[in-house]
Amino acid sequence: MADKSSLRDYRGKRDFRRTSEPRGSKRARSRRPIFVIQKHDASHLHYDFRLEADGVLKSWAIPKGPSTDPRVKRLAVPTEDHPLDYAGFEGVIPKGEYGGGTVLVWDTGPYTNLKTDTDGNEVSISESMRSGHVVVSLDGKKLKGGYALVRTGSSDSRRWLLVKMRDDGADARRNPVSTQPRSVLTGRTLAEIARDESD
Repeated sequence: MADKSSLRDYRGKRDFRRTSEPRGSKRARSRRPIFVIQKHDASHLHYDFRLEADGVLKSWAIPKGPSTDPRVKRLAVPTEDHPLDYAGFEGVIPKGEYGGGTVLVWDTGPYTNLKTDTDGNEVSISESMRSGHVVVSLDGKKLKGGYALVRTGSSDSRRWLLVKMRDDGADARRNPVSTQPRSVLTGRTLAEIARDESD
């Protein structure tokens, strides 16, 4: 179960009387940890990259979205932990609320932690985050294979980079952010979700 304090920032930024975002239930962990990437049309369109770890979703905002080209480095800015049930959230966060705008689930699926120590033992996602180097393999509907999140600068830096690893999932010709805009859960676009919620 998630440590209540790990969701304090998340809950403190939201008025759950106004937003339909999940407060955070005691949802059990997945058999295999999941990742989710949510397309979020807030003050600026961006993608939220989330990894299940320690009973929460560890989160980064990716302004330009993920790439399948290993030569491309995408800025990733850490954000507050989100509850596990946020992984299925699609909808409109009301204007004036934190993150106000439309959200869809752009990609999701299980992931494998690839980070090991010198003895071959798995290094936890939390420990990898502290050291500034997270390596995972995604098994999503749009994204497959290895991705690295690397912190740049000092240990307190808020600047990370998301980089596709060179493997079978790499493809410099693909641009799924442009060519695959729809939700993997409902098939809707951001505009369709906004319209559906205004009806």
